[in-house]
Amino acid sequence: MNMPTTLGWKLFLPVVLALLLAGCQSQGAKGPLPAMPPAAVSIITAATENVPIYNEYTAQTFSRDLVEVRARVAGNVEKRLFQVGSDVAAGQVLYVLDLRPYQAAVEKARGDLRQSEAAEEFARQQVLLIQAEADLAQAKANLLKAKQDVVRLQPLVKQDAASQQDLDNALAALQANEANVRAREANVQQTRLSTKSQIDTARGQMASNQALLRSAELNLEYATIKSPISGRIGDSIVQVGGLVTPESPQPLTTIVPLDPIWVRFKLSESEYIEHEKRKGASKKIPLQLVLADGTVHPFAGRIENTVNQVDSKTGTLELQATFPNPNRSILPGQFGRVRMNVEQRQNAILVPQRAVMELQGLQSVLTVGEGDKVQVRGVSTGERVGERWVILQGLKEGDRVIVEGLQKARPGATVKPEPYQAPAEGKAR
Repeated sequence: MNMPTTLGWKLFLPVVLALLLAGCQSQGAKGPLPAMPPAAVSIITAATENVPIYNEYTAQTFSRDLVEVRARVAGNVEKRLFQVGSDVAAGQVLYVLDLRPYQAAVEKARGDLRQSEAAEEFARQQVLLIQAEADLAQAKANLLKAKQDVVRLQPLVKQDAASQQDLDNALAALQANEANVRAREANVQQTRLSTKSQIDTARGQMASNQALLRSAELNLEYATIKSPISGRIGDSIVQVGGLVTPESPQPLTTIVPLDPIWVRFKLSESEYIEHEKRKGASKKIPLQLVLADGTVHPFAGRIENTVNQVDSKTGTLELQATFPNPNRSILPGQFGRVRMNVEQRQNAILVPQRAVMELQGLQSVLTVGEGDKVQVRGVSTGERVGERWVILQGLKEGDRVIVEGLQKARPGATVKPEPYQAPAEGKAR
């Protein structure tokens, strides 16, 4: 607030003079009164000090990373292993569904995998190819013998030592063995291709069965529902015996992380401009969180981020901050105030709020001057620091300001000043 103007004093001074005049007239009408001892008043001596100046903003806590716990497989709930409203750790078991169908699926997948592994091993051993190659070797041996028979009979027939019929039979046997060798070679080639195909097929089936087994094992794992994060857990929507499905629109429960706790508050456009000017240091400025009952959260916070646009309806910009919350004493949704240090005021004079009087928009204090006489001083107040006002104008260092006993002190009267003792609850928190 600004210092009273000259016009203001012209309005204020007649009121004071009227009170003094009324007192004098009252004394004249009733005769002289016996002298009263000076009224005791409590005073402070104005002194300069360096004080931090804070701005306060209405704030609300919220959970940045709330997680909905949902079932990934269908089944009936057999166990619920948490207390509603308790703190849970990441990986902690929350629900256990009926495991039997998924255990059976795992066993079937394992059997199918073992069967495909055996088929792959059989194909890899190439038994049929080995047999075909053995048959080919036998056919080649028979062909060699047939050739030798022909070569042996031909000179004998010329010498009439053997019949032509024997040579014809040997030639026919040679042709038959040649055809048999070609057939066996084709069979070996076909068997080789078939064996390769069988190996590839067996390996593909084995890989498929491995994937089916992994899927069955995952479904069995999903049937035991665990906490994805650490935090405080909410109420359970489905109770023991209830059926859950992955398609359910409602989550089983929710978990909110509480440490740190997030806080949102809003700045006006002008405050945002000042915030931007000191943006380089603002994230390092410790914040205070004042709770609804007036207590101050024991841990300092800091600004984490700012939303990307000003609210056109309110002309404000939202800031988000975090505060350590190791005791999990602050929950999402609570209201409070955020204090931000915006200035370090040098050589400031502060007086208790109760020492400042206001009349018709004008502020003043009573001081004790020479001879312990009461004087009126018009003042202009600035920011509030705890339970005190910063005095911008109207007081100087060394002035004695009356804090208690204002109702007994009148301008011009003599008082008995005593040092003011601030009560514990009156100190700035």
